Amino acid sequence: MSEENLRAATADAREDIVTHLPALRAFARGLTGDHAAADDLVQETVLKAWSKFHLYNEGTNLRAWLFTILRNTFLSVMRKRAREVSDSDGAIAARLTSKPDHDGRLAMQELNDALRQLPVAQREAVLLVGALGFSVEEAAATCGCAPGTIKSRANRGRAMLAKLMHLEAEEVGDPTDESVSAVMALAPDRL
Repeated sequence: MSEENLRAATADAREDIVTHLPALRAFARGLTGDHAAADDLVQETVLKAWSKFHLYNEGTNLRAWLFTILRNTFLSVMRKRAREVSDSDGAIAARLTSKPDHDGRLAMQELNDALRQLPVAQREAVLLVGALGFSVEEAAATCGCAPGTIKSRANRGRAMLAKLMHLEAEEVGDPTDESVSAVMALAPDRL
């Protein structure tokens, strides 16, 4: 078949899609049980068929091909809906909110600025015990000093950070930002 004949045959087959629309719509209504959803399903089917018409084998059953596309589209929608959660009152969405990323970056920048103002001995104690999760004994071994010295440096460093960051004592014990809490919320058993 020449290229011109192939284009003419393809154009004819595309025109035949219109003849199958009533049957597609009836099938879609039966699947969805809803007129609007059925219309959307038929529209999606026609769009898919039109954009993938190069995959249609001329001379095969166009009606069966269209119905297969409609059925597969419907099943895909159903699988997607099975993974979705109904949240008509917005309760689930309200629990999923998060702070904007820039707040975390700003808080982290503020924390880094405050850390740089600490004396090196206090900064390393706060970082080792608070941020990196070392035990007091591990931090003491790393710094080559007694555990009591690490406790003292970490407590003084933590208090100085709170002052530099303009935090009240109760805010330090319960910070809302995770990046700040890693350093600021030193567990009592670690000190």
